Amino acid sequence: MGKDVMEVSPFASAWCFDPGKPRFRDYPTLLEDDEEIPALEASLEEIGEYQRRLWANRKRALLVVVHGPDTSGKDSLIRTLATYADPAGFHAWSFSRPQGAEVRHDFLWRVTPYLPGLGEMVAFNRSHHEAVIAERVWPVHAPESYNWDNRYQSIRNFERHLVQEGTTILKVWQNLSEDEHRRRLLKRLDKPRKRWKFDKSDIDGWARRADYGAFAEQAVAATHTREAPWFVVPGDRKPQARAIVAAMLAEQLKQLAPDYPAEDESVLEEYRQLLARNGVS
Repeated sequence: MGKDVMEVSPFASAWCFDPGKPRFRDYPTLLEDDEEIPALEASLEEIGEYQRRLWANRKRALLVVVHGPDTSGKDSLIRTLATYADPAGFHAWSFSRPQGAEVRHDFLWRVTPYLPGLGEMVAFNRSHHEAVIAERVWPVHAPESYNWDNRYQSIRNFERHLVQEGTTILKVWQNLSEDEHRRRLLKRLDKPRKRWKFDKSDIDGWARRADYGAFAEQAVAATHTREAPWFVVPGDRKPQARAIVAAMLAEQLKQLAPDYPAEDESVLEEYRQLLARNGVS
């Protein structure tokens, strides 16, 4: 049903993770010239149109996975991508630290119910990949019980299975410089509507940001595959990041559902006759 390898356009290939460059510092966090990036509004309109075609056809599914450090703009990116999306076929889910039943099951269990069905586009704000990033910094099980190589393999197998069953997976890491990360955290203190986001754990998170970044680099390298590649997008300027991701998403939707399904002329004729019998012409 699905394709085994994602078709990556020349535009998207510029942001595709390169196994020969495993460190995020090897990728830009800001573009000085963004003239080659398609206009955001045009991409959003295409997302809206082709997401409706995806929903109408009900043959393929699309999962957008968004990761990045705290303040990298994951929420606002997903809100932007959904600007013209039809809510009948679009959903967004956020995953934080595993709790309760999530801890008692295998680490992939908690995301499975939220995967897109055929015809749907779903966005994950963080995802099953946190099980090989955040849990390495803040474990939910005894540290000695983890086998990270097994988890990497499980993720690769899981995503390969989804792709083979018809789900395209677009995985994005928003690459934020440390200076911009610090600036955004300080900016939150100045905005009352954002202060609620601060938690005591943020203090530990900032102190251990180097560990989190290193584990994220390892996770991206270990789970980057031809079926479900990672894209490392410059994140220091939010409008720029949104435009890049929106353009890539529009490209994928066009591939999945280039047209609406063919109409059934017999059904249309029956409908015309029904309207005519009821005085509608």
